[in-house]
Amino acid sequence: MSEQNTPPFSSLGLSSQVLSSVDYEYPSPIQAESIPPLLAGRDLLGQAQTGTGKTAAFSLPLLSNLDLSKTKPQVLVLAPTRELAIQVAEAMQAYAKKLPGFHVLPIYGGQSIGIQLKQLKRNVHVIVGTPGRIIDHIKRGTLKLDQLQTVVMDEADEMLRMGFVDDVETILKATPEKKQVVLFSATMPPVIKKLTQRYLKDPVDIRIKSKTVTVPTIRQRYWKGKTIHKLDALTRIFEAEPFDGILIFVRTKSMTHELGEKLEARGYATTAINGDIKQELREKTIEQFRRGKIDIMIATDVVARGLDVERISHVINYDMPHDTESYVHRIGRTGRAGREGTAILFIPPRGDRMLQSIERATGQKILPFQLPTAESISETRITRFKQQISEIALQQDLDFLESVVSSYANEGDMSIEKIAAALAWLAQKDRPLSAKQLDIPTHTDSRTDRGRKERDNNADRPARSREKSRAPRDETKRSRVKEGGNTEALPDMVTYRLEVGADHEVEAKHIVGAIANEAGVDSAFIRNLQIEADHSLVDLPDGMPKPIYKHLQKIWVQGQQLKLRQLTPKDRKHAPEKSDKPSEKTKSPRSDNADRTGKGSKFTPKGTGSKRSAPSTAGDKKPRKKKKKS
Repeated sequence: MSEQNTPPFSSLGLSSQVLSSVDYEYPSPIQAESIPPLLAGRDLLGQAQTGTGKTAAFSLPLLSNLDLSKTKPQVLVLAPTRELAIQVAEAMQAYAKKLPGFHVLPIYGGQSIGIQLKQLKRNVHVIVGTPGRIIDHIKRGTLKLDQLQTVVMDEADEMLRMGFVDDVETILKATPEKKQVVLFSATMPPVIKKLTQRYLKDPVDIRIKSKTVTVPTIRQRYWKGKTIHKLDALTRIFEAEPFDGILIFVRTKSMTHELGEKLEARGYATTAINGDIKQELREKTIEQFRRGKIDIMIATDVVARGLDVERISHVINYDMPHDTESYVHRIGRTGRAGREGTAILFIPPRGDRMLQSIERATGQKILPFQLPTAESISETRITRFKQQISEIALQQDLDFLESVVSSYANEGDMSIEKIAAALAWLAQKDRPLSAKQLDIPTHTDSRTDRGRKERDNNADRPARSREKSRAPRDETKRSRVKEGGNTEALPDMVTYRLEVGADHEVEAKHIVGAIANEAGVDSAFIRNLQIEADHSLVDLPDGMPKPIYKHLQKIWVQGQQLKLRQLTPKDRKHAPEKSDKPSEKTKSPRSDNADRTGKGSKFTPKGTGSKRSAPSTAGDKKPRKKKKKS
């Protein structure tokens, strides 16, 4: 299907409620070809790269076919990772914002199973989850799939790579025989083909190949930050980057006007262009932009495929595109006719996945963009202010105003410098020369920046300084203040190594949450967490029961198994090297608590969260007491 013949969303047969939540006007190729057969209830096999709009391709038609009066799940989406499960669930919630009473529930390891059990008691229409945790709920009998109508396997080849194919088959066997099965995959290895032959009935076969690439004359960069900081980041780019014409892309028609109003309030002249603007006015606006009467244009994707203005020096993706094709067409508006251009992509904190997809699709590495500091912006403003003064002094007749200032200076004790400063303040009061230090990152934390910072910081420390900074383990037990002012003795602590670190984009909350939920450890007893580049170190109470120890080794965090192992004194003397298996010299947790969680233990398992392990029963049954020997 060619781009010119792509039908609008309004012609694809989506329900009016779902269609009203779609902010962009034309579907991507995978969406245009997938939506009609999915609406008709056909099985579908889709092959397309990540970032081509697959989530909307299956979400929009499946939401249109939902029966909101039913109380059990009708759609099950299987995703290989926790991050993708959350992303899909959030997208479906957004597409269903006009569906009254709609509920979608993400289910994944690392989250308290108690929270999920409570949510499952609501009328959940769509379940999005990772295979391991879905199987946990099926075995517990807490997830009923007897009214399931559709199963979606998203990124099936990734699930294969992570070893989830057997789990997927187990789940499919637990679903009704009569159902719609949808499978999306970037590649089609033999195992995936066998899966489709076994479970898909006469599927519609759709294969989308990305043929577009970016030109080398476009300098591509990205900035990562929260939505509340995007406007400040954008205005800093205006002040720091020399530009001719800037084209800013947003997702929605309303956002073109909203962002324009905010920029106008900051002193920037802008114009908006979107699908609601009549063709005659649109052409007039583009012509003004082409002639240089307008320098900043805010647009939706409707203009990305046809706008040809040579003076566009910068394309800024203020809102992330829905797919890689849109990104390529957006930034293709600059760097034309052999000229150099700059493309800047704003990505949210969880936008790394889309960034990687764009890099794969374009075959180019996108580097982080460093926002200018407050000091550099102040210097730029002062330089421009001086230039304005020089231009006015040369071009304007200032004799009368000079006499006014001289007369005023003679009337009192105020110096000419003081008067000039007061006049400068009047001229700059709405836009001070001294820029404030904004509470936003000065540059993007790239996927390896955090690991690099950790290594740099450790390199500056003297040898063994990290060990010295850690709390002593052989001294008398420490204490912590409990609620009400009472104190409680802290147990002896043991250091563990986890095979997940900054390179995997892990944060403290991910590790603490996984250990607290899966081992039932009070967060107060998870101490001295240090996240290195490819691993992490953490102190946990001594005496971890062996079942919990083995369970934590299998827990997945940020796509990595923890592979937790206790460090020995020898490990602490020498920097531990990454290993796929625990060292034979590493001692297991204390055996006196290996098979029980007796009195005084800080471990109270709360269920399982690993993606590939069977559900633990440590928290479901009371520990058996050992018989005392007579």
